[in-house]
Amino acid sequence: MDVISVATSAIEGQKPGTSGLRKQTRVFMEPGFLENFVQSIFDAVGGLQDKTLTLGGDGRYFNKRAIQTILKMAAANGAVRVLVGQNGILSTPAASAVIRARKTDGGLILSASHNPGGADGDFGLKYNIPAGGPAPESVTEAIHRRSLELTEYRIIETDDVDLSLCGEQQMGGMTVEVIDPVAIYAEVMRGLFDFDAIRALIASGFALRFDAMHAVTGPYATAILEGELGAPVSSVMNGTPLPDFGGGHPDPNPVYAKELVDLMMGPEAPDFGAASDGDGDRNMIVGRGTYVTPSDSLAVLAANAHLAPGYKGGLSGVARSMPTSRAADRVAAKLGIAAFETPTGWKFFGNLLDAGKATLCGEESAGTGSDHVREKDGLWAVLLWLNIIAVRRESVADIMKAHWREYGRDYYSRHDYEGIDKEAAEAVTGELRRRLPELPGKRFAGLTVAAADDFAYEDPVDGSISRGQGLRLVFAENARAVLRLSGTGTVGATLRVYLERFEDDPAQMALDPQEALAPVIAAVEEITGLRTRIGRDAPDVRT
Repeated sequence: MDVISVATSAIEGQKPGTSGLRKQTRVFMEPGFLENFVQSIFDAVGGLQDKTLTLGGDGRYFNKRAIQTILKMAAANGAVRVLVGQNGILSTPAASAVIRARKTDGGLILSASHNPGGADGDFGLKYNIPAGGPAPESVTEAIHRRSLELTEYRIIETDDVDLSLCGEQQMGGMTVEVIDPVAIYAEVMRGLFDFDAIRALIASGFALRFDAMHAVTGPYATAILEGELGAPVSSVMNGTPLPDFGGGHPDPNPVYAKELVDLMMGPEAPDFGAASDGDGDRNMIVGRGTYVTPSDSLAVLAANAHLAPGYKGGLSGVARSMPTSRAADRVAAKLGIAAFETPTGWKFFGNLLDAGKATLCGEESAGTGSDHVREKDGLWAVLLWLNIIAVRRESVADIMKAHWREYGRDYYSRHDYEGIDKEAAEAVTGELRRRLPELPGKRFAGLTVAAADDFAYEDPVDGSISRGQGLRLVFAENARAVLRLSGTGTVGATLRVYLERFEDDPAQMALDPQEALAPVIAAVEEITGLRTRIGRDAPDVRT
């Protein structure tokens, strides 16, 4: 079968962000856009000759069509085998598990994570390295450079392969192996958690609901929670993946998973609730009447991980993204293990995990994971919570209260201002960056700025330095605020404001987080004039 070289020219805007390249779906569907980016990946990683890849996505609109194109390009570029999830479906953590278990030469994951799907939604594509994690900056920069000089892409003309049947098919000289998307992932989970203990917990009458948000985790949760662990049928809500996620926004937070949160806060609430996002790498944990922030969840998992068989030997360290609250640091200090603070983006955890410096990692944006894969993993976090509950036999609310009594409480919230004017957002952050040196020692809304900087990170493994990772305001009153422009949106700009205040007075552990953080919110507004300058009275999303 002949390889066709198609003449092309560079396309602007193909610089990968923290999680690959994300654009509106219709942009990816433009002639040559997908092909150019895929060829740039193949070239930047040294070509595909005699290599094996893992391939799959979250099932959003354009997923199947894009996979067929990528397969034909992989064959044209000399790949010998590509492992593809059945029907093109493969969650991000499962893709990482497959890369590691089958030792493939990396993989391509098609997803825009928690962004909306559909023809008028978003699409994304990222390359994961052979270790199973997202490509580091050195690789994404090489991909971008190649995209600016590309003159042709290679593809073969042939029929599509049938992705509905597991097994091997030929595409030119390349073998396409369609795999069960759940099998390898489920085997990894069995090795980490006490399924017998969780099964006994559920059999005792413990009720749970898992909202898959019509996204990729539905089949995984149904197979494991209902199929293996015995949760009643219908414990998994919205479990069928849909190209547009049922018209919803597959971001597991109290705003977009309102159906689950309303249930958990109501009189008929089950014991435990959880949700995951578009590609299965994020999670939300909710107990009866109790929402657990992602920052608190990471801290609780770190403090209790030893209760699960896979972590009974203890943790080597805990890592968190810089905007994530410092709750996990307090646990690490008590355990006598290292705590790492990295920029936002899971790729920054990869070196720490590979070097054995960290076992658990987490981000305030609802991503938690461990060294079992090199991605955050939504269902893994749910199973670890269930394992902890099965051993402790306490409710989520009681576990949180006990944790705060022991470690104190880091009140935390993230305010997102979405789809705002990009120039206005950059003006706010640019002005704050300019003023950082003059802020320490000054008081705003009753708080004193103790330190102010633009976060820079030196990787303790390879010595690489990443600058400009977020503007930090540290207050003397044990509080903190971070401002950061997000790299995950595709329209306008998203400005995130992260707010945190530590409290160790037992009488002050049950405040509403927005009330507890009111002085920090006021101080940020006084320093930046944010809401006036971007024309918003309030954030679009509070988590």
